[in-house]
Amino acid sequence: MLRTLTAILILCGATGVQGQVMKAADLEKYAKERYSDRWLEAAAFLASELTLDKNESLTYQQVIEVPGKTKQQLYVALNYWATATFKDKQAITLNDKESGTIIVSSTIQNIVQHTGTINSYSVSITPIIRMDIKDGKIRVTYTVQNYDVLRDVSGGWLSLDSDRKTYGDAKRKEEDKTNAKLYDETWEIAHHYPFVQKDAQKRTCAKALVMTHAYSNAIMDKVEEAVKHGLVGNEDEDW
Repeated sequence: MLRTLTAILILCGATGVQGQVMKAADLEKYAKERYSDRWLEAAAFLASELTLDKNESLTYQQVIEVPGKTKQQLYVALNYWATATFKDKQAITLNDKESGTIIVSSTIQNIVQHTGTINSYSVSITPIIRMDIKDGKIRVTYTVQNYDVLRDVSGGWLSLDSDRKTYGDAKRKEEDKTNAKLYDETWEIAHHYPFVQKDAQKRTCAKALVMTHAYSNAIMDKVEEAVKHGLVGNEDEDW
């Protein structure tokens, strides 16, 4: 499906998925079908289509026309979709009926797990999804500010550590010293491959960008399906 995407890169945004838009394995299959599994080349191609703004964040925007649907009808449909999709009770960070704005922020865990020579990495993202509603149309804005990374310094191919730790369900707090081999890091998207060519985490970031892009497509598709055809297909007004 062709869509107009405004891609903007803004500063500062793991695979159990709190927002069940798409399971992790399905998301990777979705990405491979559209962009191939040659992550470096796919990321480089996507980067050529994106634009960096002064704040350096990654943002996609789409206006979805829904003729004949009132602002109230669309507001109810989007609330239903958001509540059913994102299981985290704190995921809906703004729900303003009067202005017609819903904002969702939910962490997608482990969108990339990559084992390098020395380290292994687990990458998570926390997209901010804003839905602005008017009679007959909605505007969806999807933004990711950075990658949240859990790095296992004992997890690379050359590691001799037989007691390797696995990744946790959430990012460790900075002061957590229970496992000195694990580090929490934030990688700003604009400061890593493919926007920076010389990058020690080139392969990890290439796949992270493609998976982040694929998830934006999935979000847009699911929102459009929900407002045009309903979440489960039986939300007819005539009952």
